Amino acid sequence: MDLHFNVALILLALVTPVAFAYDPSPLQDICVAVNDLKSGVFVNGKFCKDPNLATANDFVFKGLDIPGNTSNNLGSKVTPVFVDQLPGLNTLGISMARIDFAPNGLNPPHTHPRASEILVVIEGTLYVGFVTSNPNNTLITTVLNKGDVFVFPIGLIHFQYNEGKTNAIAIAALSSQNPGVITIANAVFGSKPPISDNVLAKAFQLDKKVIDYLQSQSWVNN
Repeated sequence: MDLHFNVALILLALVTPVAFAYDPSPLQDICVAVNDLKSGVFVNGKFCKDPNLATANDFVFKGLDIPGNTSNNLGSKVTPVFVDQLPGLNTLGISMARIDFAPNGLNPPHTHPRASEILVVIEGTLYVGFVTSNPNNTLITTVLNKGDVFVFPIGLIHFQYNEGKTNAIAIAALSSQNPGVITIANAVFGSKPPISDNVLAKAFQLDKKVIDYLQSQSWVNN
């Protein structure tokens, strides 16, 4: 009985990482995403190109050296390299992004529902942090300088803010080909159609006039 129990534990340990994976483990070398509905094979939200037709261009993204335009209300710009920008990422479970910050620029509180994120500062100084889930809602935060690395656990609300006097640049890697982004303010106050102001007034313990004002603002998708 003990032997069977130990074998079961070993099998469970081997299977568990697969069972809880957020992106599928690939069953082939490559599965380049393509919009060809006739000849492609549908895999996890994308059609796959015939691997015999794949080229080097399917695995290359050019332009991450180009600064993002930070002339917006947030003073920041995210340049994603997800599966839509780099088709060769399909089924590989990884992606990345460049984030540019003007002085006082903010990548506002948001979550990635399908990925953890690891971020390295390339230039400048960033104040970063995330908040743990209920009931504690603990803020874990620090200041990062050039060369520093910080990790944001999957699904948790997090942010980056340039508290320096010069531009800042960061590179993020994420554990999904399509991590998704939910910007909290945009989702809560900029949903279409809008969430009832009665609901939001009670949730945030604010006067409905304040909620109406927030819902009337133009929310920037970074």
